[in-house]
Amino acid sequence: MQETLAAAIISMSQWDGNTPLFDPMCGSGTLLCEALMHYCNIPSGYLRKNFGFTFLPEYDKTLWKSLRKEEGSRIRALPKGLISGSDASSDSIASAQGNAQRLPHGGSIVLRQVRFQDLGSLENTTIVCNPPYGHRMKTKKDIGDLMKAFGDFLKQRCKGSVAYLYFGNRELIKKIGLHPAWKRPLKNGPLDGRLVKFELY
Repeated sequence: MQETLAAAIISMSQWDGNTPLFDPMCGSGTLLCEALMHYCNIPSGYLRKNFGFTFLPEYDKTLWKSLRKEEGSRIRALPKGLISGSDASSDSIASAQGNAQRLPHGGSIVLRQVRFQDLGSLENTTIVCNPPYGHRMKTKKDIGDLMKAFGDFLKQRCKGSVAYLYFGNRELIKKIGLHPAWKRPLKNGPLDGRLVKFELY
């Protein structure tokens, strides 16, 4: 998932840190890292060393240094456990840990290797997720069964939560078996996907 798309999803969720945020299929942790940057006030491009504008004639090195210092002073700590994620793949968890730890307070993101089917309840939580959309599944039935199981998990174990799921394949929305509160078009490269909000009661 592109970082800009992940940032848009976090923004559209209107998550403000008043509820825990969890990604049960976190992959390399892109959504979790964008949530971290949003909550902790970490500026975009924080890890970038070089910027093209520094070669412009009007570039003011002193002003840029002052601005970076000012924005850096706004970064705040992440309470342990406020942002968490899981994935069935140990490689994905290792990648997510590595990505998160490059950012300030990234070590406070809680990650564990576990299938969503084996998670406990996620009540009163903001759930963000980019479920697989079929490229690595052997058959359409495999992905359909996975989406149904995920929908059952949300319905049965996530009471009082709200879920924002990004579907790269829009046909999979109906496989979840839940009534959407809304759908928003969001492109991910060539994929004309949808961000779907589900309110879980």
